[in-house]
Amino acid sequence: MKIENIIKEALKDAIPYSQYRALVEGHVLNNSNTGAEVTEALANYTALNHQRMKRLDKKVELSPETQDFLESLSPNFSFLVITESWCGDAAHVIPVLNKIAEAGSIDLKLVLRDENEALMNEFLTNGSKSIAKLIIYNSESFEPIASWGPRPSTATQMVADEKAAKGALSPEFKQELQKWYNKDKGKTIEKDMIAVIKSIQ
Repeated sequence: MKIENIIKEALKDAIPYSQYRALVEGHVLNNSNTGAEVTEALANYTALNHQRMKRLDKKVELSPETQDFLESLSPNFSFLVITESWCGDAAHVIPVLNKIAEAGSIDLKLVLRDENEALMNEFLTNGSKSIAKLIIYNSESFEPIASWGPRPSTATQMVADEKAAKGALSPEFKQELQKWYNKDKGKTIEKDMIAVIKSIQ
């Protein structure tokens, strides 16, 4: 199947950010999670991520320069994000993407990874199904223009360095990564995304 058709197919079940937040909250209330595998650990991550997103929805503020740039756009592209409720990176990334989409009048929809295997397989990161993954596609032709993710550039480098040094990500490193996200407050995601958008204009 052509990539444009895979994107079109995925969009049939895609949901806006507000609906995704409600979906995650519903899983928290039911002590469950999205995805093919439901476990106590993934349900706990989902609850944690719900709180993270709630906090970021209130606290993330784009810089005045970013705001001005996005408001001047006439986007002929849309955002499609592949995610799952249990993914820590996604919880930090998606609220910022939503703020960017709102400021730039960019259509943002989300789909679940495990329900969209064909789409995920087109956007692997080093051969793995890493999320969150943003696909930027032409709003009329559905052709992909760019992709970004699963993490902001600085976090990507941190993960690469840790894997090179130790072969795997330790629980201690994962805590360090969370601290970095909290301190960064979405600024690196903002910077990365403006660079991507400028590159496709």
